[in-house]
Parts: sequence; C-alpha cells; structure tokens
Amino acid sequence: MRLSHTMLLAALALCGHAARADGQADLKAALERCQAQAPLKALLETKTWRRAGEGKDAEETHGAASVFIDDSVRGMQLSYGREILARMDAEAHAQAKNPNAKTPTLMAAREFAPNDLRPMISAASELQRVLDKAVWKSEKADTYGGKAARLLTYETSIDTLSDRDRKYIKDFEGVLHVWIAADGVPLASRLTQNASGRAFIVISFEAKNEDQSVYSLVGDRLIAIRKESKNRASGAGERDENKVVKTLQLQS
Repeated sequence: MRLSHTMLLAALALCGHAARADGQADLKAALERCQAQAPLKALLETKTWRRAGEGKDAEETHGAASVFIDDSVRGMQLSYGREILARMDAEAHAQAKNPNAKTPTLMAAREFAPNDLRPMISAASELQRVLDKAVWKSEKADTYGGKAARLLTYETSIDTLSDRDRKYIKDFEGVLHVWIAADGVPLASRLTQNASGRAFIVISFEAKNEDQSVYSLVGDRLIAIRKESKNRASGAGERDENKVVKTLQLQS
C-alpha cells in the first residue's frame, strides 16, 4: 500500500511529535546544560514555623532570618546583616539564662548550613541526584504558572533512607512530580514521602514530608528561587509539625 503525500507528511509529523514528547530525555539534557556556575549574588530569606504537641498544650514557634550569598570562583561566602547578628546574640544570651527561652532567629539561621543552601544555588545537580534514585512513571501535558508545561511523575523508594531508618518502617510511599518547559528546563518540582512503622516494638509512628521548589535560570545556572519544606510526624502520643520557606532574591 502506498501512502499519499498528505498522509506521509502527517505520519512524519506524528513521529516528530513522539520524539519531542520524551520529557525524561529532555529533562536530563536540560539538567546537563544548566550546571554552569556563573557568579551569583542573592539575598536568602528564611521563615520557619514549628508546632509541637497537640491541643492547648501545643507550642508554636515562628522564626525569620536572612543572609547574603556570594557564590563565585572563590567559593560560597555568607554575609550576615548587623540586625540579624544582634538578634542572634540576644537570643543566645537569653537561652544561656533560661534554657526554655524561645530562639526564633537562631532556629531560622540553622537553615543556612552549606548542605541546605547548595540545593538552592546549584539546583540542577540536586534535582539530578534525586532523579538518579527515582523510577520513571508517566508524562502528561499540564500547565504551570498559567503556561503550557509537561508534568513528569516518578516514584521514589524506601532505598533513599538509611539502613537504620528503614528497619523501623513498614509502609512507604514516595512520589516526585517535575514540571518542565518545552525545552526540558525544570519549572517546579514536588517531592512527597509518607512513611509509617513501629519502633521499640510498642511505639507506632507516621511521618509525612513534602518539598516544593520553584526554579529559574541565571544564564545557564539553574537555581531554586523558592523552596518550601513541610514535615509532620506523630507517635507515642506526641505530634510535631514544621514548615520552612526559603526565597532567593537576586542582587546586582
């Protein structure tokens, strides 16, 4: 059977669409392109919230802190404003006098460890690290920020946890969603992990973690301009929830 010219063009167009629809390959290629380390200056603002306990006995703590990041060929340097340093000093003195004193600024500043900052200013390598241990599930057309996007779904396994943590967990579910643009560049991601199990024979527990990131490009460098992490755990009659929101504001 011979194809007409019109049918042949239509068939070729479908083949081309199928080739372009491989979002997994497009994402991988984009992450390889976006690993550049062009100089970056930004203000990182962090807001934290924690609630421990339940009902009238629950205690809530809100914290906020900021730091300037200068990442260049010399490495990553952090600069703290005088106002932030003064608040940290005041809270440290208060805690020395009263171990139960609240230290919201110090709590927020704990999020400034290099291991916590690198995923934001070098987001491509961080996302690739997560994908290396994820299992591909599906791709579908979607929207993000009011614009056309592709939604890629992966499954993460309990193998991402340490042997010590795994031995207590009976049920585990992990899902990673990544929204990408037409060229494969990540727009946003959401990682959700639910776990439940038993520790010390009699203590049952449940835990839920969710990390959401919004990405942007600085030249060929992928950064996370916003990252929100939520964690909730309950067990042995206790309950603990916390949320951390970090935002990056580029500086000239």
